[in-house]
Amino acid sequence: MSELRELYQEVILDHNKRPRNFKELDPHSHHASGHNPLCGDKLELYLLVENDIIKDISFIGSGCAISTSSASLMTEFLKGKSLSTTKALFEHFHDLVTGTEISADQLEELGKLAIFAGVQEFPARVKCASLSWHTLMNALEAPEETAQTE
Repeated sequence: MSELRELYQEVILDHNKRPRNFKELDPHSHHASGHNPLCGDKLELYLLVENDIIKDISFIGSGCAISTSSASLMTEFLKGKSLSTTKALFEHFHDLVTGTEISADQLEELGKLAIFAGVQEFPARVKCASLSWHTLMNALEAPEETAQTE
C-alpha cells in the first residue's frame, strides 16, 4: 500500500507543480466555472467539442494540490474522448472518489485517474478531486451555472 501512496503523492505533486493544459482555450465551444468554497478552489474549464468528440480541453484557476492535479489529469485523459464516454468516466470517477464500488473494468478505464481512490478516506478532499469533473458536466449540460461542491 505504501507504493500506491508514494505514486499518488508523486503524481499529485507533479501535476500540481506543472499542470497540463493550464491555459484559456480560444476558440472554445463550451465553458463553465467551478468553485469549492470549503477549500477555496476556483477554476474555469474550456472545451472544444466537434462531432461529439472533445478535441481540446483546458483550465485556469487556483486551488489546492488535489484540485489542480485532478483538473490536469482529467484534461489530459479526456482529449479525443466522445461525450458519451466522458459522461461514463465522470460516473466512474465519482464512484471511485466517493467509495462506491466500481468494477475492475471501470477502474481500468480510469487509467491514471485511479490514483484518486485514496481521497475517499478524506471526505473534504473528495470535493477537491471532483470539482473539475462537476465543472466539466456543467460545461456540457448547464454552462450558465457555477459548479459547486457543496
